[in-house]
Amino acid sequence: MAELGDLVGRTADRLAEQQVGAVVVGLADGAAEIRGAGRAGGAVSGPPGPDTLFEIGSITKVFTALLLARTVLAGDAALEEPLAGLLPGCTVPGRGGRRITLQHLATHTSGLPRLPKGMLLPALFNPRAADPYAGCTADRLLDGLARTKLRSVPGRTFRYSNLGAGLLGLALARRAGTDYEQLVRREVCLPLGLADTVVTPGADGAGRLAGGHTANRRPTAPWHLADLAGAGGLRSTGNDLAAFLRAQLGGAPTDTAEAIVLTRQVEHRTSPFSWTHLGWSAHRLHPQQGGHLQVWHNGRTGGFASYAGFDPETGTAVAVLGNTGRSVDAAGAGLLRTLQEAAAGRARDGQ
Repeated sequence: MAELGDLVGRTADRLAEQQVGAVVVGLADGAAEIRGAGRAGGAVSGPPGPDTLFEIGSITKVFTALLLARTVLAGDAALEEPLAGLLPGCTVPGRGGRRITLQHLATHTSGLPRLPKGMLLPALFNPRAADPYAGCTADRLLDGLARTKLRSVPGRTFRYSNLGAGLLGLALARRAGTDYEQLVRREVCLPLGLADTVVTPGADGAGRLAGGHTANRRPTAPWHLADLAGAGGLRSTGNDLAAFLRAQLGGAPTDTAEAIVLTRQVEHRTSPFSWTHLGWSAHRLHPQQGGHLQVWHNGRTGGFASYAGFDPETGTAVAVLGNTGRSVDAAGAGLLRTLQEAAAGRARDGQ
């Protein structure tokens, strides 16, 4: 697709007018283009590039869901297994005679609240609350869980929950006898060749960290999610997200490919046109918009915003990384739709 680079570059340039800096990834016809624009800030002088590290926030959840699928296929857990089975000695709430399962956590149908007990949503993006999740240790999370009341019967209603996704990562790590970062590194990142998708960058990565900025473009401190890392603690690069999305389109090694299939076999309907998989959200555009499938997730921390989306039917995918706490969803979804329409047009023309 000759114009892929131009489309990706123009998107990055437009985003740099809203963000301090941005990196945009586009995949189509088996090719990938990555462009950066604006200013990276932090440890990086000049514009961000394909190997600049950004906080990816809640896109972490799709890595955690893929980790769950890998664990299930290895026979070390089951989607229907109760969370309590992975957290022995801990009190896990239930409702209506139903217990929270691992599948409920990955599809946001557990009934758990969005945030751990004691955290308030407005505090997350208050500039004075620079690192709001830093105190979310396992002890505090599990103590709060024991005192948490479910908002709905598990399995019944979609209620987005950072707490649920974080508990899933914590529980899988405990089952494996390690921590979340080591487990996701071993089971997801290494098989896919993701060298820079980490919770804590090493010495090399530290020199490639973009600086975060508030919505009004002021520098802000990085976020650390402690033992809630499975909900949003990863950092990644344009290069790594291109490889991750390529895997979603069919380019993964066999074991991981089977796990990717499992993540999308599970569906919980949220409307006639939208649903959630393990980790991912999905919807089909209105026929007047092309009727294309978009599987996606976004992310946001105090100083960063991100989007990743793909369409296995047209073989197209997009990722956007911004170093400002302002949504990049519209730019990401818009570029994905443009790539989808171009791919569909080529298919109609027999190209």
